[in-house]
Amino acid sequence: MKILGIAILIAIGVGFYFRLNDQILTGDRIIGLAVLASAFILMPIFLYVRWRGKKLKDYTLSEDNLKKMREKGID
Repeated sequence: MKILGIAILIAIGVGFYFRLNDQILTGDRIIGLAVLASAFILMPIFLYVRWRGKKLKDYTLSEDNLKKMREKGID
């Protein structure tokens, strides 16, 4: 995951380098592909890794969780 993130950042940097050297269309394509990769590849992998083994029930506002919050004094 870290390698993919670094590769995407490098691709964005390369895209801006191409844009500065009068190859705007190529730079825009590289930047666009890097942004798409970050949104559709890196983000789902990140979310899967971070949520693995956790219960979604613990993070939703159910009646039980609201009771627990009231007992702790958190309103």
